[in-house]
Amino acid sequence: MKALDGPPAPIAPEVVNRDAKGHATIRAVRITTPLDIDGRLTEAIYTQVKSAGDWVQQLPVEGAAATEPSEIWVFFDDKNLYISARFTDAEPGHQIATELRRDNMNLIRNDSLSLVIDTFYDRRNGFSFQTSPIGTIRDQAIVDNALNESWNTVWDVKSNRSDAGWTTEIAIPFKSLRYGGAGPQVWGFNARRIRPWRNENTTLSAVPASYGTGGGNRLNVAGTLVGLETPEASKNLELKPYAISSLADDKTAAVPYTNDFNKAAGFDFKYGLTRSMIFDATVHTDFAQVEEDLQQVNLTRFSLFFPEKRDFFLEGQGIFAFGGGQLERSSGTDADIPVLFFSRQIGLNKGLAVPVVAGGRLTGRAGKYTVGAINVETDDQPESGAVKTNFTAVRLKRNIFRRSNVGLIATTRNPSGGQSNSTGGVDAAFSFFQNINFAGYLAKTTPSNKAGSDASYRTRFEYTGDRYGFEAEHIMVGEAFDPQVGSVRRTDFRRTYSQARFSPRTRRSKRVRRLSWDGSLDYVSNAPGTVVMNRDLVTSFTTELNSSDSVKVEYDHTYEFIPKKFAIAPGVSVPTGGYDGRTTRASYTLGQQHLVSGTVKASHGSLYNGTRTDASYSGYIGLNAHFAFEPSATLAWVDLPGGSFTARVLTLRSIVTPTARMVLSSLVQFNAASHSLSSSARLRWEYRPGSEFFVVYSDGRSTLGSGIPDLLNRSIAVKVTKLLRF
Repeated sequence: MKALDGPPAPIAPEVVNRDAKGHATIRAVRITTPLDIDGRLTEAIYTQVKSAGDWVQQLPVEGAAATEPSEIWVFFDDKNLYISARFTDAEPGHQIATELRRDNMNLIRNDSLSLVIDTFYDRRNGFSFQTSPIGTIRDQAIVDNALNESWNTVWDVKSNRSDAGWTTEIAIPFKSLRYGGAGPQVWGFNARRIRPWRNENTTLSAVPASYGTGGGNRLNVAGTLVGLETPEASKNLELKPYAISSLADDKTAAVPYTNDFNKAAGFDFKYGLTRSMIFDATVHTDFAQVEEDLQQVNLTRFSLFFPEKRDFFLEGQGIFAFGGGQLERSSGTDADIPVLFFSRQIGLNKGLAVPVVAGGRLTGRAGKYTVGAINVETDDQPESGAVKTNFTAVRLKRNIFRRSNVGLIATTRNPSGGQSNSTGGVDAAFSFFQNINFAGYLAKTTPSNKAGSDASYRTRFEYTGDRYGFEAEHIMVGEAFDPQVGSVRRTDFRRTYSQARFSPRTRRSKRVRRLSWDGSLDYVSNAPGTVVMNRDLVTSFTTELNSSDSVKVEYDHTYEFIPKKFAIAPGVSVPTGGYDGRTTRASYTLGQQHLVSGTVKASHGSLYNGTRTDASYSGYIGLNAHFAFEPSATLAWVDLPGGSFTARVLTLRSIVTPTARMVLSSLVQFNAASHSLSSSARLRWEYRPGSEFFVVYSDGRSTLGSGIPDLLNRSIAVKVTKLLRF
């Protein structure tokens, strides 16, 4: 039995024990009769076993008692882990429960319960399960306290609303979890209740306010779960076959075709070598259920970054995160951090799908080590210029101290008849106390066809206190650094960045919750340090309201050197040279308690010796739990010495959600710059946990002509999968 990192275990009949800091140890109770998962809490066990109550606020007042009672029970039998909860609400009419889609991040803006389970009790890796008063399903894996939002497993939940609040019951099969072995367990555990209309987060075991809205998933401050006993290992074997048929037209192909019919079949195979080490294999992998990428306005010389969306590559991807960067990086300061393994390089080329012949993956834990290895073989495809290629990535990390780790990564890309490419790197991440973090890496690629350094390195320090914050980092990417199984936005640069923040909470104000002043300096030169490429000084002021709305004003003074003339729009180019710029931005974010929520932005300033004015809106309109819209619009008016133009991208996603396991969504996108109109519709039905049925339609049209846009391509695909567990 592992030593407890928290208060002593409660003695029956007590189920929770707390220390002076609010940290909790919870006792699980064995039951002999499985719970009836209906969300009503009518079984006698709820009166026979005490609940764990006395939750504490994380926000708005750290450590204060919750404004309404919350109770939770943890049970188990030989097959399942059960978590049940009762949430009292004196004003249930204020509940926000409009998001029923599986795995959608909008759930954090609804009334909800989140659970985190650290099955290895290492305070850094685990699983997250989230639901709501209407029984929404969201699950995520946690790797080094970072979320893999696309991880899915098999579990069940039902919720029930009443005049007193809401209740919920959750059943998680032990087969759906990874843990050290059978027998008595000590796990990390925490629960969080979000009440958006009060803008209040409460937790079973105390979480610092400085961790913000993501604090509920921070395993280093989770409580401890004792009394649990896991079953003996089963076969731990899963087989997931699929069958698909599709019909497509394409008038833009080298040889245009109509009603091209295709059919295929394949399978994914999963076998647990141990309860914590999993081998996956895929044969004739298909990605027909994937939605198209959201179009973006790009007024820079850099390529856009589109995240991975394909299910096979999403599972376990957090293990391959390297050097403190994320696999789904943002467009801000993180955009320059190289991603050494980016699975979107596999099975895609020039925007076209490339056949995946087969692949294998090994992921899991062995003592203090985390292991990830993947090997995939893709076929040739003349349409995109792809040739048969083998992709390999290996990742190894070792836990050290309480919340730190060191690791290495190696990748290779070996095209048939071409030159192979290899990348290797070592990284480390150190976390001390609650808010001090260090991270860094050193990486190298070979062979190189370019002159200059083929290495990259990064060091970063971060202090993330609630009232004060500070960041500093230095990163270098050489001219010849070329990880071909990864993603690099740009090479040949050396960047130094620092940011300071002061963000006091205004506890006496009835309207304002928090004020925040930020200032940052970003300095970028070429890799040798001889030419200044960018210099960016940003100051901002943000006001967070108690209503969960917020307003932000920002001023940006920039310098950018353009080393090579590039086309910013059709017929408009930016010449080589250095450019000063000043921009003022403002944004207002409406919380989801409004019928129409989202963020409105506007900015005006200089751009490449001209002017640029932007306006955008990205939001959510939740009519009820079953019908919603996600509109967005991005408009940019640009006047440069080389010409003027307007960039417009309009998007509308419509969502129909009959149940928590069925969603029909459509996406319409208009891009004025490319004169394109695209649309797609996707039905996803999880007809039983882990087994799914998809229907996907998409088309692309040109708006160059008058009248109805001309059809360029269209396709429809039907796919069914079935999960078999042994």
